[in-house]
Amino acid sequence: MKISLPTPAQTFKIGTRGSLLALAQAHETRDRIMDHFDLPAEAFEIVVISTQGDRVLDRALKEIGGKGLFTREIEDQLLDGSIDIAVHSMKDMPVDQPEGLILDCYLPRENPCDAFIQLGGGKLADLPSGSVVGTSSLRRRAQLLHRRPDLDVVEFRGNVQTRLKKLQDGVASATFLAMAGLNRLDATDVPRSEIAPEEMLPAVAQGAIGIERRSDDRNTAAILEALHHRETGERLAAERAFLAALDGSCETPIAGLATLDGGTLRLRGEILRTDGSEALFDEISGAIEDGAEMGRELATRLLARAGDGFFDWK
Repeated sequence: MKISLPTPAQTFKIGTRGSLLALAQAHETRDRIMDHFDLPAEAFEIVVISTQGDRVLDRALKEIGGKGLFTREIEDQLLDGSIDIAVHSMKDMPVDQPEGLILDCYLPRENPCDAFIQLGGGKLADLPSGSVVGTSSLRRRAQLLHRRPDLDVVEFRGNVQTRLKKLQDGVASATFLAMAGLNRLDATDVPRSEIAPEEMLPAVAQGAIGIERRSDDRNTAAILEALHHRETGERLAAERAFLAALDGSCETPIAGLATLDGGTLRLRGEILRTDGSEALFDEISGAIEDGAEMGRELATRLLARAGDGFFDWK
């Protein structure tokens, strides 16, 4: 089909949250479309949309609704035609999209690992017993308490700049951020220690940007096809199938990471009790095209070991 490209007279509207990181991801998406189709910046409009997850910062995500809090308002505007695409951090995305929307375009994945952040520098292993660590992630909280039950973990929500300010104010001694976000913001001044997956498995889809569109918008589908990074899509197919089979949300501590080696996909997964008292790990390898099936199989194995009530809040 012939693609109708954006023009300054008929701009292509890109919906996003308003944080510096979200804007950086939206601009990366715009720039990739511009470069591929040789289009001017004036042919695009970045539309900032406030979500409930951004507005309510004084309560844990599990108390106000989970992952959809960062997507619902954006998806509403996508459905009503106010924007043409929505740019998301994939670790924030529910596994199911609203009827009429589809996620089938991913940009090349950044470093998926977590970063340990302490203003004076240092590593997690060197943090003194009794230190206060701030995080809003139930996964990170459970993983930390499992590995370091001697630490005190407190709720710590907000964007990168807000969390760093809280460290400066002494709310906590340390926190976690995603390496991907720091890299995309070129935040070289932020002291960090990268945490290897062997030490702390990251969130499912961490480091990946997904671009959502209306399922009946064939023109936008053709534009986004030029951007899609197949390897990232293959890895996320396995990880998100694993998450879906576990019924993952912000109320369940789940970690997962798929990596590729030639034609083989390796998927590692971990589930934890909410208080960190128990962690179950397993992994599976196989052909890339079987990634989604492998994700479901890995989830089935872990659930069989976990038994009833494993994810109950403690």
